[in-house]
Amino acid sequence: MRTAEQAGHDVRRLRDILRAAVRGGSYPRGLLPSEAQLMAAHTASRATVRAALAALRDEGLIERTQGVGTHAVVAPVRTSLPEAHGVIAPARDSMFNQRMRPRELDRSVIAAPDLVAARLETAPGTPCLRLEYVALHEDEPIAIATNYVLFPEAAKLRDTPFVSDWYRLLADSGVALSESEFVFDCEPAGAALAAVLGIRAGTPLMAMEQLIFDLDGRPFDLAFIHTRGERFRFVSRGTSRSPA
Repeated sequence: MRTAEQAGHDVRRLRDILRAAVRGGSYPRGLLPSEAQLMAAHTASRATVRAALAALRDEGLIERTQGVGTHAVVAPVRTSLPEAHGVIAPARDSMFNQRMRPRELDRSVIAAPDLVAARLETAPGTPCLRLEYVALHEDEPIAIATNYVLFPEAAKLRDTPFVSDWYRLLADSGVALSESEFVFDCEPAGAALAAVLGIRAGTPLMAMEQLIFDLDGRPFDLAFIHTRGERFRFVSRGTSRSPA
């Protein structure tokens, strides 16, 4: 007799597998196998399959239609972390190759708040450019970012047209970077973020702090980024090299 805890783990494991398949684009035309096929493929009970599918539906990843079947309803953008950092040229099909456009919410010069000043290693109250925007991919809001940029870089960014992604804006402004650092976290979407991103309040978001450094290693840009996790797949690959 399986316990409720064991049954719960069965659901979680199957959900993990199906979630990875859905987000990885494993199903042609987005059509998932039938319940019977999933039961056979994963040696799972009907209750386990239905519970795993219900979890994916609650996440907004699939839709189930009586008589039609189960379909994936999202196609996450696969992005390598070096591209997200802005330290390599984006691939032809990359999200960072002019596939996004911004909807600006704010572009104004303000006094740097204490925490921003500390992260940027400057005095509190130092003037900085606050540039906030919603990132749109295929006209769908996928992230909101608030950047705090120090001068002299801010002077170059202040009047430059913002037409695509953040790194294109830096390049168009003549601003070069040497390093980019991310700190990843997660948070539930509050009412304001949910309204801007077109999601339900409480939906999990990836929360990121990003620091960008100039060619001399000085931090000049701090960004707070809230990203719809179901719309992104960040890819990081490390290689172990044998000692010479």
